[in-house]
Amino acid sequence: MSIPAIEANHVVKRYARKRDSVTALDDVSLRIEPGEFFGLLGPNGAGKTTLISIIAGLARATSGQVRVMGYDVGSDYRSARRSLGVVPQELVFDPFFTVRETLRIQSGYFGLAGNDAWIDEVIENLDLGPKADSNMRSLSGGMKRRVLVAQALVHRPPVIVLDEPTAGVDVELRHGLWQFVRRLNRDGHTIVLTTHYLEEAEQMCGRIAMLKAGRIVALEPTATLLARLAGVQLTLRVRGTLPALLNAEAINPGQPRYVVRVSAAAEVEQVLATCRAAGCVIEDLEVGRADLEDVFLQLMSNDVDRKAA
Repeated sequence: MSIPAIEANHVVKRYARKRDSVTALDDVSLRIEPGEFFGLLGPNGAGKTTLISIIAGLARATSGQVRVMGYDVGSDYRSARRSLGVVPQELVFDPFFTVRETLRIQSGYFGLAGNDAWIDEVIENLDLGPKADSNMRSLSGGMKRRVLVAQALVHRPPVIVLDEPTAGVDVELRHGLWQFVRRLNRDGHTIVLTTHYLEEAEQMCGRIAMLKAGRIVALEPTATLLARLAGVQLTLRVRGTLPALLNAEAINPGQPRYVVRVSAAAEVEQVLATCRAAGCVIEDLEVGRADLEDVFLQLMSNDVDRKAA
């Protein structure tokens, strides 16, 4: 069995307060294999950034163990950190250097000399060429985020963590960034992605973990997760009141539109028959497969049993 790219075993993180403590991570365990494109999803405050901070050695777990490429992030920090590249959510930069100087300095942190060829390749792939000799403080927010991605890649780490990498960036950059990241993944790099753009996770991540209140509520291949929970989604505009047994979700109370979820297409007729029997007139109907966003909403709002793979 290969050494996992990232392995977390029973990780707990508590923050002490004056009268009590807050549990940010509650017994989190997961294993990410080398070469995976892995999604780490959850609402704000679920514990994603805390877990990434522990993986990166920026925070210490209260209990449990985390390893990166087999290196303990606490006892063998240097090796673990060299194996990891992290793109943070926050736009953190040094305003006194150009883009190229910033990347050369970042290379120096890892003891890399003569790294200009790779720096030039990263700059080109992230469309930073026109700004390579510009001061960091003169860049737009989207350009600064590109530089953060470049900094995470400059030492060619086998594991790359992207924490909301496309937040606040334009469509063109997003497209170019994902092309580059896919190439890195094809070349064997392990990619861990957190994002609020769930369509990105659905398209690119082979496996997904979802966090809720510091606990993993789903951990399985994306296709399995969608097949298990997504089913078929009916969007209805009606005259009258939908029967309560359909468990419909109102999406626009002002103009009666509702979402009804069923596990298979064969159940659609049963929903329509139930509406007819209740005297509810369906004025408009859309039928489609639910997506990862729908699965996410189900898991975050309901007590769906956790199923790990």
